[in-house]
Amino acid sequence: MHLYLQTPPAGGTAPRYCRIALEQDLLGGWTLYRESGTEGGRATLKREVYLDRAAALAAFESARDAQLKRGFKVMITQGSEYRHG
Repeated sequence: MHLYLQTPPAGGTAPRYCRIALEQDLLGGWTLYRESGTEGGRATLKREVYLDRAAALAAFESARDAQLKRGFKVMITQGSEYRHG
């Protein structure tokens, strides 16, 4: 499951973006990736590992909700179903 969120461009500055991805590994664990930065600029990538799907999904939704509260808009969604779950 992947989400790409972006802030609206404001006054000649590059928009900020956030990519949130939740993927299952080969051993049954879940990894949450959070990448954020400025379009065309530097980015930060954070990774969190979860052992069960429920905790991973809760963390994904929490990360999404936090970005929506900060004014980000969902631009792209991909994969609402899990391939390995």
